[in-house]
Amino acid sequence: MNHLKIKYKLLTKKYIYEIFFIIVGTMLMAIGTSLFLLPNKLSSGGFSGIATITYYLFHWKMGFVILALNIPFFLLAFIRIGKEFVIKSIIGTAFLSYFIDILDKYPSLTNDKFLACIYGGILIGAGTSFILKVTASTGGSDMVSYIIKSFYPGLSTGNLIVIFDAIVITLNVIVFKQLEIGLYSAISIYLMGKVIDIVFEGIGFSKMVIIISNKYETISKEIGNKISRGTTGLFSKGMYTDQEKMTLMCIVSRREVIRVKRIANNIDSHSFIIISNVREVYGRGFKRP
Repeated sequence: MNHLKIKYKLLTKKYIYEIFFIIVGTMLMAIGTSLFLLPNKLSSGGFSGIATITYYLFHWKMGFVILALNIPFFLLAFIRIGKEFVIKSIIGTAFLSYFIDILDKYPSLTNDKFLACIYGGILIGAGTSFILKVTASTGGSDMVSYIIKSFYPGLSTGNLIVIFDAIVITLNVIVFKQLEIGLYSAISIYLMGKVIDIVFEGIGFSKMVIIISNKYETISKEIGNKISRGTTGLFSKGMYTDQEKMTLMCIVSRREVIRVKRIANNIDSHSFIIISNVREVYGRGFKRP
């Protein structure tokens, strides 16, 4: 019985946590949509873009249209994807639709399309990130892409979303007969993607430094002594020279990468150095899993 009570409490906390993030996420998305994009006829793609068209052509409430468009896809997704994901997505779509229609009663925060696409894109991207973190959705292009991918697993989800959003934005341009609507909407969608990447991957990414030098032992010791970073020696072979070498790999922060370069160049001015971004690093001296 105690085991069941503990399991029930954990599940309850999990659901409360997920619903909280869905509510916060949909609220941010609704603010970005109702107070920035919609008043300026801009689109974030997906069903929101279609709802923007019906809002101006037929004066239908945007939130209601988004919910109505998603219903048949929810039914299909329930069969093809799974009920837990669909249930959370229905909750997310319902909250989003409700918040959009509530906030639609308030005036736009700006009539400048450039400012609207920037702030709208950032807010919608941040809201979407909260929802994705709890494995939910607000329907639209991502839901459509998941369903299509369930029939054709070889297709790319990202490509499907981009294609669908591009078609919707093109429709917005045709209906409103303003090319700048499409251009500003593209900026908004780009910012949405960047914000999602930042939320999931963070801005404090590390650097991976690859050093190829005959003086690898000295370089490795200096990096350890002066920066307190470990290095990993990888056995390698130069295919042009047909010589076996030792390649050093070192993960450092962005601030430390200059010091590593300086150490390697001071010891061996002919050292070959490769530097690349590393989004996530788990382990000693970095994030915990």
